[in-house]
Amino acid sequence: MLAPLSTPGGRAALTRLGCLVAVLATVGLLPWLSGRDPALTVLRARSAEQEGTPEALAAIRADLGLDAGPLSLLGSWASGLPRGDFGTSWVSGTDVLPSVVSGLQVSLALMGAALAVALLITCLIVAPVLVRGRGSAGSFAAMLAALPEFLLATVVLLVGGVWLGWLPTSGWLGPQYMILPAVALGVPAGGLLGRLVADALPAVLEERWVELWRGAGVNKARISAAALRRVLPPLVPQFGMVAVGLTGGAVAVEAVFAIPGIGRTALGAAKSQDLPLLQGAVLALLALGLVTGAAAAVVRRRLLGPALRDAGLSLPASRPVRAHPAVPAVLGLVLLTCIGWGLLRDPYTVDTTARLQAPSWAYPLGTDGLGRDVLARLGHGAASTVGTAAAVCLASLLLALAIGFLPSLTTGASDIANALPPVIVGILVAAAAGPGTGGAALAVALISWPPLAAHAAALVQEVRASTFLLTQRAIGASPLWILTRHVLPSVAAPVTRHALLRLPGIALALASLGFLGLGAQPPAPEWGLLLDESRAYVERAPWAALAPAVALALLAGLAVSSAAFAEGGARTGPSRTRLALTALRPRKEPAR
Repeated sequence: MLAPLSTPGGRAALTRLGCLVAVLATVGLLPWLSGRDPALTVLRARSAEQEGTPEALAAIRADLGLDAGPLSLLGSWASGLPRGDFGTSWVSGTDVLPSVVSGLQVSLALMGAALAVALLITCLIVAPVLVRGRGSAGSFAAMLAALPEFLLATVVLLVGGVWLGWLPTSGWLGPQYMILPAVALGVPAGGLLGRLVADALPAVLEERWVELWRGAGVNKARISAAALRRVLPPLVPQFGMVAVGLTGGAVAVEAVFAIPGIGRTALGAAKSQDLPLLQGAVLALLALGLVTGAAAAVVRRRLLGPALRDAGLSLPASRPVRAHPAVPAVLGLVLLTCIGWGLLRDPYTVDTTARLQAPSWAYPLGTDGLGRDVLARLGHGAASTVGTAAAVCLASLLLALAIGFLPSLTTGASDIANALPPVIVGILVAAAAGPGTGGAALAVALISWPPLAAHAAALVQEVRASTFLLTQRAIGASPLWILTRHVLPSVAAPVTRHALLRLPGIALALASLGFLGLGAQPPAPEWGLLLDESRAYVERAPWAALAPAVALALLAGLAVSSAAFAEGGARTGPSRTRLALTALRPRKEPAR
């Protein structure tokens, strides 16, 4: 039964529907949101030499129905979707649907292979916990989960394909072409799934029913199977988020290995301004994410069964990942040293006589294909990337604090935002505003606020249910006084710390967009762009690719170790702080 609109569930459903309609309208209006004349774009796609005369442009508008206006074309596009009519490609002149279906089949095969790799990694991480009955995934699984797919794809291509020559490095001609991409896409997902399950298992294995089963002589295999069934229902939504993340990661992996999947199709359509093909590809990716989330909800309900379906099921508190306080300090010191050293050097000087030089005293990290100093470009790129990430982090924090006081709005909008990986939003923003640093920052900001907003909403509910606020109301304190002196300070401080911990992850997301050509443009020294530029000569000068790759790996390690250290401290602190890095669930009772 659908929830009434007056209830929180009904308002969340209405917000979810409104956000979905807004996303679909944005996709449908891409020809006008781009700021370019759609008829001129079609003319350039069909014939670059033909002059854009008013007569030629008018003929194209009449042929494609562009003269009817944006709203009319949006209605025509939306009405054709149920019939399978996705429009006609502006570049090739062919129907969009066959290209979308073909790319989607390739991507689904890749994601299936990646999911198999992820499950294998998950089993390897979880097995020691089931055997010993204690322990946790540790920092190793967290490090695997933090590795960006585009970085891991570059590394496995360099090692397994170029240096060792074991497997092909590009194309899609047989099962052997699937191995390296599946590893690059599946290892981070397996690290995340393994950590979630392995961190929750020790607490479950200490529950009373496990002790009773052991006393009754139940064998260990059956207890392990029951413990896994106990662990899975609360984690299934996280599994769905991992599957959604595969759709975004597949774009980068398909670009690295030249795989003709739906992600690479969308990326190519955005760069060539083939907006009908881009609309179809993005719509397919969005539908894939939403279907995955819905399937996760169905699986969770099936695992819970009718007895617990309404009440839900939560896990005991998992043990935090152990991280020595010196780890983030050491990683940060190494990064700051490289950045500071590079900032003292010139990143733009071109010296063709010094092309692709190996590391030396003159060039500590070597030179790139134009003879530019890699260390200098690494240092200046870090400064711009971290600065942009800080601005995005601040914008996300302010938005989260603003809508955290509206839990129903937060829940509905977060569901849609979580179904859109940064790469997909980056493709849409690049199609509308063109690639660049500003567009990449906007794309990351649009999807980086949901975790912070969920954190803020949970804290607001907890503070509002506390006893001291009831006392303040009883003595006649005004709502404005309570908000500014009690609620907002109690919420802002933990959420701000949470936002700062997400700063390295935001920087990695910006780097991934730069790597795909959707962010900073040449000659800007941005880390993702540096990694992309070095792929052309990776066999001759691997140090040019290894420098940004190692820097990004250090950044990922800094994100993991900082989060682990903060999580460990949060577990011993007040209940409000404890919410900072744990899986946030709607609270059903006031905090004591």
